[in-house]
Amino acid sequence: MALSSRIGVYCSPIRHTYDSTAEEKMIGEANKGQSPLTNDTTCGVGCFKGKLLQRFANKKAYVFLYGLLGCVLSAAYSYFNGTITTLEKRFRIPTKTTGVITVGNDISTLFVSMVLSYYAGKGHRPRWIAVGVYTIVLFCIMNALPHFLYGPGEDALGLTEEYGRLDNKTDLDRHNRQTLCQKEESAVKCDTGDAGNIAPQLILFMAQLISGIGGSLYFTLGVSYMDDNIKRSKTPALVSFSYFIRMLGPAFGYALASLCLKFYISPSLTPKIDNQDPRWLGAWWVGWLLLAAIMFVSASLLGLFPKTLPRAAIRKAQERAFKGKDADEAHELPASFQDMIITFKRLVTNPTLMCNNFASIFYFMGYMPYWIFMPKYIETMYKQSASSASLITGTVGLVFSACGILISGLVITKFRPKARSLALWNVIVGAISVLGLISYAFLGCYTADPQGVTRGVGDSTSIQQCSADCYCDYVKYTPVCAHGESFISPCHAGCRNVQILNNGSKLFTDCSCVKNMTDAGDPLPQVASPGPCPVDCATKFYMFLSVVCLLKFSGATGRASNFLVSVRCVDEEDKPVAMGFGLMVMSLFAFIPSPIFFGYIIDTTCLVWGKTCSGTGNCWLYNGETLRYILNFTSASLVTIGTLFDMGVWFYVKDLKIFDDDEEEMTVVKDNEIKI
Repeated sequence: MALSSRIGVYCSPIRHTYDSTAEEKMIGEANKGQSPLTNDTTCGVGCFKGKLLQRFANKKAYVFLYGLLGCVLSAAYSYFNGTITTLEKRFRIPTKTTGVITVGNDISTLFVSMVLSYYAGKGHRPRWIAVGVYTIVLFCIMNALPHFLYGPGEDALGLTEEYGRLDNKTDLDRHNRQTLCQKEESAVKCDTGDAGNIAPQLILFMAQLISGIGGSLYFTLGVSYMDDNIKRSKTPALVSFSYFIRMLGPAFGYALASLCLKFYISPSLTPKIDNQDPRWLGAWWVGWLLLAAIMFVSASLLGLFPKTLPRAAIRKAQERAFKGKDADEAHELPASFQDMIITFKRLVTNPTLMCNNFASIFYFMGYMPYWIFMPKYIETMYKQSASSASLITGTVGLVFSACGILISGLVITKFRPKARSLALWNVIVGAISVLGLISYAFLGCYTADPQGVTRGVGDSTSIQQCSADCYCDYVKYTPVCAHGESFISPCHAGCRNVQILNNGSKLFTDCSCVKNMTDAGDPLPQVASPGPCPVDCATKFYMFLSVVCLLKFSGATGRASNFLVSVRCVDEEDKPVAMGFGLMVMSLFAFIPSPIFFGYIIDTTCLVWGKTCSGTGNCWLYNGETLRYILNFTSASLVTIGTLFDMGVWFYVKDLKIFDDDEEEMTVVKDNEIKI
């Protein structure tokens, strides 16, 4: 997988009165082919309610705009995931801390989703969604704020032509002492930089907290508004179309991250390294400004939709006229705390809903590391640059996901399968996911951790004998390559001197840890060149991408069926609260613990930690083989448990009604059973 400050609180009781005269007029106008307009069915706000605007008060316009807004929201979350590695390097953040930052979104969702969905669900839902998205606009602005407060950082500036020039021999000697093997410990000082400064981390965490409020309003109110204003027979196709548009979001977000990371963190400066160098820091902050602007405009447009779409209002008026006043008022109770508790009890005692929620919990727990840390995984396992990893994560599998969700929506709309058939397909999708995750464990670049690194240092305290007297503890990660072996830095390679060649490049010499002869006994120079040794693992990488595409397709085919089961297994008036309840339990048991748990797992496989005066910074290099096994087998185990709960859903949905005409068929079946 992986999805704010509150602007106003809606908590006043809502009382619905049954006006038979108004509804008779509405039905009469509908029969004459006219579209009745009331305050609840008028598109616009204030004096901005022209006739031209009313043409867009229909389900197609809403589904498109809601999907488009979801696309931008997904792009924002994906953009954050695509720039995580750069943020960790820039502010020296361990992965487990990054995991804590990402769950800020889910912490706020946990506390507000159910309450907000209950009260806001009885109000003007499109406007509540718009208010929620405005908080995500603030989230985007706050994410870019650390760059404007703290700049690109001394390390990044030191790698530019403007700030990194060594104009005299004194500067050159001082620079060499920071990277080469030294005989005196005092020659190398610890790195202060931004070490110990938690302010950027707090800003990022607060931004995530704020976004959780807006995200919960969007996801809980948006789908319930859609389902309430669309005929049940049309729901699968339109929901699938909405999901399809939203699915473009991660591709856009990761592509934007890839584009921004190709530019140096300070675009006006000239870097001395390229974006393939692990020390490269891209312009991670630029994309947030663009996303904030797009999101603000989209949210403003969505807020113009009416409380109820005109055609849906006609349909509901006809239903009320048929059922009578008492049936209508029974479903439209005023909002109250007591009623909310009663609603909550109904949801908790619903076995289908609970099994479906627990299946989602374990599914999300298993897939969370791939949604959040996939760029890091690709960088680590297949030695791709941060820019390439973000682009690949967002674009690969997009076509397969899109085909999966569109095909499933059309199939469900055309053939109208029973609830048990939909639930059975979710079980099959879960089984495919488990097999795919297990296959990840056996797909990896086995030469991803070069011999020189694993032999050189497992962590800051593991020292080779050849560089034991070099005092390399505080030397920055500056990889060098010597005869196919990579080393953490010239110091760890035992290099004591450096030469500046005619083309301006460096060559480190007198490297005691570099082998001095071939296997055949021929002499080799003990020199090293800047940068890690190139690694070729294209075949394994393409195999990995093939499995990713398969899982994307199969997973997408289960989205529409999962949604239909979740909204049909509860009473109509409980749908917004059920969506909020689902978000709450998934935040509590999946979205919050999973990133922290997997962040800790990833950190346990670290080989090279950045060392600072205040302790440990970010990880520069991971043990690829260990990471591959522990991450993928753990994820597969969690998804397996989720599949077992999907079997529980299959057991309980025997008599669940999915489409409008199912009720008549169910009645006939029961009558026949009685006769038999």
